Amino acid sequence: MKILLVFSLCLLVVHGVCGDTDVMKSVSVTEGDSITLHTNVTEIQSDDQIVWMFGPKETRIAEIHKQKISTYDCKGTFGDRLQIDSQTGSLTIGNVRTEHTELYKVQIVTNEATSCKTIKLTVYARLPVPVITSNPSNCSSSSSSPSSSGSSSVSNCSLLCSAVNVGHVTLSWYKGNSLLSSISVSDLSISLSLPLEVEYQEKNTYSCVINNPIRNQTTHLDTDERLDDDDDDDDDEQFEVSLLMAGMGRGAGNIENKWKYKCYLI
Repeated sequence: MKILLVFSLCLLVVHGVCGDTDVMKSVSVTEGDSITLHTNVTEIQSDDQIVWMFGPKETRIAEIHKQKISTYDCKGTFGDRLQIDSQTGSLTIGNVRTEHTELYKVQIVTNEATSCKTIKLTVYARLPVPVITSNPSNCSSSSSSPSSSGSSSVSNCSLLCSAVNVGHVTLSWYKGNSLLSSISVSDLSISLSLPLEVEYQEKNTYSCVINNPIRNQTTHLDTDERLDDDDDDDDDEQFEVSLLMAGMGRGAGNIENKWKYKCYLI
């Protein structure tokens, strides 16, 4: 009987006339963070009732009525993640998951009026740092057209930027601040890669960026052409590539790892 009563409370929807006061707002958050859905109420009065509902069926998940706070989690969607502010009725969801992406509706009932507010919450998965790889066997060297100073050598390498288990993101190559190429996906949890041909004629900075609407992660690559005269084989052109991996995002500090590898063109 007790189980049936709890189930009935979960399905109960408060019916009221919201009229023109029904407004829509969109908010976004990264998975694992906390998000507060605000009522914009300064202070709840003793007889006020605030009800939070979830999804298209407007399933009741939390409420405060006559200063008593109740939360409902019929399907185990939220666990112990829900908290209501006793002063404002705002709802905080801790450690949000992607399955919490949904419409949330709050109904505010006072002695004067009933108002409603709908919030569209989008939860994005955390972004990995993109990885840049280069296969020395894909490097080649050729001669450019002759000039007054003679022909010059142009060296190329194929780079690949990759990210795994991503969705709803864009992967892009930049040279300095100029966009070279990009690819976007809307699928969930796929592997994504984007190739790039690089000419080692002068020092350039390339960046591979993965981003969603609220955050980005970037890996920088600096190319510096040089001829190592100390090599045993003077005909080998040696190129040193320095990778600076910097994780960047809103409210996140920079994560820096630097390593080097050499690409030999034979």
